[in-house]
Amino acid sequence: MNELIQRLNARLWSPDLPQRYPRLLIRIVRYLYVLVRDLIEGQLSMRAMSLIYTTLLSIVPLLALAFSVLKALGAHNSLEPVLLEFLRPLGPQADQLTANIIHFVENIRVGVLGSLGVALLMYSAVSMIQKVEASFNYIWRIEHARPISQRLGEYFAVLTLGPVAVFSALGITASVLNSELMSRIASIEPFGLLIYMGTRLLPYLLIVGVFTLLYSFMPNTRVRFGAAAAGGLFAGFLWQSASAIFASFVASATNYNAIYSGFAIVIFLLIWLYVGWLILLMGCQLSFYVQHPEHLKPRRTPSVLSSRVTEYLALMIMGLVGRRFIRGDEAPTQEELALCLNAEPEHVARVVDILMYHHLLVLAGDDRTRLLPGMDLDSIRMSRLWRVVRAGTTDTPATAESMARGVSALLNHADEAFEALTDTRTLRQWILEQQA
Repeated sequence: MNELIQRLNARLWSPDLPQRYPRLLIRIVRYLYVLVRDLIEGQLSMRAMSLIYTTLLSIVPLLALAFSVLKALGAHNSLEPVLLEFLRPLGPQADQLTANIIHFVENIRVGVLGSLGVALLMYSAVSMIQKVEASFNYIWRIEHARPISQRLGEYFAVLTLGPVAVFSALGITASVLNSELMSRIASIEPFGLLIYMGTRLLPYLLIVGVFTLLYSFMPNTRVRFGAAAAGGLFAGFLWQSASAIFASFVASATNYNAIYSGFAIVIFLLIWLYVGWLILLMGCQLSFYVQHPEHLKPRRTPSVLSSRVTEYLALMIMGLVGRRFIRGDEAPTQEELALCLNAEPEHVARVVDILMYHHLLVLAGDDRTRLLPGMDLDSIRMSRLWRVVRAGTTDTPATAESMARGVSALLNHADEAFEALTDTRTLRQWILEQQA
């Protein structure tokens, strides 16, 4: 098996691919390969399983919040059809499960919960979005989440405006399709056939649109619309196809109903939640690869970061950030630095963490992803920058071993040699020297 994978890697990423293979076909096969590889590695599967637990805890608070918002707008009756459509793959028992959930949501009395109960209800709803964002950030190789203040504002916007937007779109679509004018147009061919095909494609288009919005909004980075749409298209059609397959599986799984009786619906629900979350994460993974085709590599895990590369990246990052700051240009992001330096995003993120730990860099911008110098460039000596990068974020371990003193002296000698070479040169002076 390993030999087969190695041969496939060598074939797909060989610079001497035969000209008879179209470039688009090779790119598509590479996308499929890395998606299957990431799925087999197990990280996406683990995160999908953790999202199942979060979903079970937060589904009722989310629906309760959506129900209250829609009830204020007089559109709360549209909540049940959407939930029923989501649970449709569970077969005939989906109607009963939907009715039970809606009945439970309608009977929630927020007034008797008290302030602590309401806070726990809101926390359960927010925790699900937070978990989704963390999974998306992992896929996009993003180490830093949004600030808490920004997260709370955007999360509540999603929880309140999201249901309104989705159900308004569904209501407008239903009104248009059921209008008298549309009925007259449908009686004329070929418009009737086109309208029929459009209504059949409507569930696909809606789920593709929802997934595209999630892939654009949730990661803590700027996602291009084309990349988000590619992931949304892939995940949306995979979702609808998986729904049909799972529904046929549930309908034919009579043995499970005989063995587990009333618990069979719970098992089917857990399996469908896992499949759904896995599809959502795979679509996000495809969006990342579409926006960053340079990551289409045989291995997902980057090579080990050496000390020399750490020092090189630290000096280059501080130099590039400082140069933009001096010129008055827009501050770079970690993503831009990784592309500029042709370095692994994980390596850049680790070095940036070291520089931020020592207050040499700070996050700025509306989305808190831009990097600015953390102090005056004239106060940052190259010798100090060298020392803090070599020190990292941990102290040298204390030991009673007699050799430790000699090792420390040797390392200090290397630091002193660099200090003698750079003298009292500051980071600003060094940047200006490179521009001369």
